[in-house]
Amino acid sequence: MLMIGVAALELAEHEKPWLRAPCVAGVLLFARNYQSREQLIALCESIREIGGDHLLIAVDQEGGPVQRFRDGFTRLPPLAAIGAVYEQDADEAIRLAEEHAWVMASELRASGVDFSFAPVVDLARGNAAIGLRAFHADPAIAGELGQAYVRGMHLGGMAAVLKHFPGHGSVTGDTHKVAAIDPRSLDQIRRDDLRPFAECIEARVEAVMMAHVTYPAVDSRPAGYSKVWIQQVLRGELGFTGAVISDDISMAAADAAGSVGERVRAHLDAGCDLVLACFPEVVEEALAALPVDTGTMPASLAALRGAIGPTWASLTDNPQRDRFVARITALHAEGTA
Repeated sequence: MLMIGVAALELAEHEKPWLRAPCVAGVLLFARNYQSREQLIALCESIREIGGDHLLIAVDQEGGPVQRFRDGFTRLPPLAAIGAVYEQDADEAIRLAEEHAWVMASELRASGVDFSFAPVVDLARGNAAIGLRAFHADPAIAGELGQAYVRGMHLGGMAAVLKHFPGHGSVTGDTHKVAAIDPRSLDQIRRDDLRPFAECIEARVEAVMMAHVTYPAVDSRPAGYSKVWIQQVLRGELGFTGAVISDDISMAAADAAGSVGERVRAHLDAGCDLVLACFPEVVEEALAALPVDTGTMPASLAALRGAIGPTWASLTDNPQRDRFVARITALHAEGTA
């Protein structure tokens, strides 16, 4: 199935039939789709009115450099700020990870959004695309904080999506711009990058997003196109039973599979349950690559629908939120963000 992007603050007429296509599972929103919370709520209502209540609505609301909705939402510090606290006080960092996740999740749920693609559990080892988005370079610390973040999201009524499997933090290339090659052996990747994913899977995470990185010692294809990574390692070795999601098919490293339609089919053939077509310019071609009748949404994707959330008024009247917001936003003032 597909998760698609739309162009603006309101749905265009030509986008409305996309939402009715049986192969479309939902919409991924970006900063281009956001002006205010009121506008966001209206857009979410419009998406579901046209496409059906089953449609998922998602966003990247990680904090730090990747936070699509800003005005009207808590300005979240990057995950690296929490990792920095861990080096001084592990218990405090774990609490902050849970609180950061709860604030993020509860605010989005009160605005009609089902889930954020979070947390990032890549290792902070110098990759330009990851940077401050990752908790830490140490796999044990990244795993412990990732588990705490998943707990906080669940408490906020939101499913969690780990990214970018099997680990994007240890290569230099930014897959948005170039192909990224990680020459390490599977044993090295197991020892380091896979550890946070394995620990968060134990925390019952609902979904995993694949990296567009290629690991030639394991498979010649990027991980999102690889049956080895998806079926043998993620599902077989790690025992993951939730939804597997591609990264955006418009990224430079995704063109290894060919045309837009070939990318969609390659992801699905490898074992992805959901393929991201984030830019409206590619949606028509992506839709054309799939059969008209794709059946009902699988349970693994339906599990990404958010729990019944609070209203914004009840959320802002919650003293717990005030405490959490004060604690996590203090990380900006402390200079760790």
